[in-house]
Amino acid sequence: MGLANWGRLAGGNAGPAHRSMAKGMAALLAGAAAITVLAPPAKAQQAVQTDQQQTDPSDKADEAKPIVAGATLLDKILILSRTGETAIESLASASHVDKEQLERRMATTPNEMLLGVPGVTVQADARRVSSSINIRGLQDFGRVAVIVDGARQDFQRSDHGTQSTFYVDPELIKSVDVIRGPVANTYGSGAIGGVVLFDTKDADDFLRDGETWAASATGRYESNGKGWTTSATGAYRFNENWDALGNIVYRDYSDYKDGGGDTVEGTGFDVLSGLLKTTIRPTDNSELQLGWVGSSDGWNEISGGTTVNDVDLKANTFTARYNITDEDKSWLDLHINASYNKTNLDLTSLIPQNRFDPVTGLPVVLPAGSASTFDVGTSGIDIWNTSRFETGGIAHELTYGSDWVGDDVETGGTAGGDSFYTPSGKRDVSGAYVQDKLTWDWLEVVTGLRYDSYSLKGSSSETSGDRLSPRITIGVSPFESARLSGLQFYGTYTEGYRSPSITETLISDNHPAGVSFPFLPNPNLKPETGKTVEFGVNYSTNGIIQVDDALRLKAAYFNNNVDNYIDGVTLSAYDPTSGCPFGPGIPICFQYQNFAKAKIRGFEMEGVYDAQWGYAGLSASIIDGHTISYDGERADLVTVPSSQVTAQLGLRSIEDRLIVGGEVQYNGKPKGNAVAKDYTLVNAFASYQATDNFKVDFRADNLFDVKYANPLNASTTSVVYEPGITLKLAATMRFGG
Repeated sequence: MGLANWGRLAGGNAGPAHRSMAKGMAALLAGAAAITVLAPPAKAQQAVQTDQQQTDPSDKADEAKPIVAGATLLDKILILSRTGETAIESLASASHVDKEQLERRMATTPNEMLLGVPGVTVQADARRVSSSINIRGLQDFGRVAVIVDGARQDFQRSDHGTQSTFYVDPELIKSVDVIRGPVANTYGSGAIGGVVLFDTKDADDFLRDGETWAASATGRYESNGKGWTTSATGAYRFNENWDALGNIVYRDYSDYKDGGGDTVEGTGFDVLSGLLKTTIRPTDNSELQLGWVGSSDGWNEISGGTTVNDVDLKANTFTARYNITDEDKSWLDLHINASYNKTNLDLTSLIPQNRFDPVTGLPVVLPAGSASTFDVGTSGIDIWNTSRFETGGIAHELTYGSDWVGDDVETGGTAGGDSFYTPSGKRDVSGAYVQDKLTWDWLEVVTGLRYDSYSLKGSSSETSGDRLSPRITIGVSPFESARLSGLQFYGTYTEGYRSPSITETLISDNHPAGVSFPFLPNPNLKPETGKTVEFGVNYSTNGIIQVDDALRLKAAYFNNNVDNYIDGVTLSAYDPTSGCPFGPGIPICFQYQNFAKAKIRGFEMEGVYDAQWGYAGLSASIIDGHTISYDGERADLVTVPSSQVTAQLGLRSIEDRLIVGGEVQYNGKPKGNAVAKDYTLVNAFASYQATDNFKVDFRADNLFDVKYANPLNASTTSVVYEPGITLKLAATMRFGG
């Protein structure tokens, strides 16, 4: 997962001027909120309940079924689904996190957004603004495709611990969809672990019926790290076919304290994020959406307790998405997505640092003021169409499309700086696929075939490859009784293909600090092939205890064999068969190499019971994995996350205007991880919609102040403990007309 690092942990404190501005904005908002809270409470917002109710997109829902109090998350239509399925209908391990859940989480980082999603873990270490997603023990270098509004996020920087990171502010996000496993390969090449799609806010979701404009402001304070967040949103409807939305967020956080009461140095940051989106509907059956998501982040990096680098990061994502259908969405349901994402990370050395020359390996001093730059640009286009028809009583949803993603990496700076260990280069990956979903009475079959190809070019080498990857899924609903008609069993065999990344193939030069040793490029790396067998069950029923309740349940067992798995290995300079050159001062070498395979297996489940009074949810994931060398040697896979069981309970009252509840999550240490320990987290939350235009949110994370570390950070240079007890209080004012 990681490669040799020069002992950095990120963080930093924002300036007093920024903090004063944030506090002033929050104080102004609190004053307005105090006036509004004295107003008489509004009636329960029927729109909230209406939005929660879910209709069957295939129009096959039984109209006699009782309407449940609130739709379970498994009833929400997946943004990622190319055939309009909900999670409970999908013959795959899929999850949805909606706007209501995100608001309850009061997330500062993507880690908090995905709490309780089975099989999904987010790694961030001390640099809380940068995140990496792990699905089923697979992570980094594109194994998990992270997509924001259709734009792939492929930023990568060589480091200890996580390699591939993305930058998106939770305040800008409307929903998150997750599909686990290579069954998600219709969404792009390389996603053998799965896909996570973040969908940003829309004007249509923000504006109420009859409104031409609307605006809101949110102020939030967090006790741990004395963090302030201010957010402002505005939307305008030019006419019924054209609207626009803008959102700006500022965050200012100091270093937090862990569960033992110790300050974790280098965990402060300041972030300015923004969103602009406009939606145009040229006809009743077409829509064009143009968007920009941007972030300007700043923090300091710490080494040995000393602040060594100032970091400035700017990320910008531009997207254009077009959809056109025929009147009945029969033969034409065409989607065209085009995107460009550019991430620029600049390091400036704040003090002189003892380093090694990247070419000679001799000691050098990196002067204060030295710069290292990482510029990663990712272009993409994704086109697909779904045709719906029947043959011989069998319904078909035939989806076919193609996609292309190009990465352009440029790094540079002073010799001995960090950027020399993230190589420059270009990579193009593309694919085409066809998938047919056949439905007949109690039987559902999905067959698919994807073709992938890639080419990678550096200053001294080129490599390329291609492959066909099949998918076959069979689902049966064998029961007709009212109680069991919603029970469905499925089995899947699917393959995915991941090409080697630029860094894995081209990394070279010498380790920068601590100990000097060479990184060796490996242009002969073979692509990874994920081969997954999965057996699952979906269950959906209403009216279990009372007429308006609902139960939804998904569970799956999976076994994933990743052939030619790529990971970093240490080579002995004293072993003539290792390929590490022998020479003065060369104790070892580091190189990315193929293993015969990585074997990962596990169990996941996700269930929710929803009624008028509230909801109760339970999710769990147990994952185990190891690598096998070509000589048959086994080793624990260091990217296996904790086993997790998460229970959630929410109670609604005062005509649904007040929701209170809590979450309990047990984390069991992965096998072979010396850093990890078992731990249990308890969170509590409350949300009160005082009026139609004023809302107060409260949350307590890690209520019992547990001291714990994310086991995925085991390969960083020192243990990074997560935040201790954190109290969050927010108020939101809204205006419209």
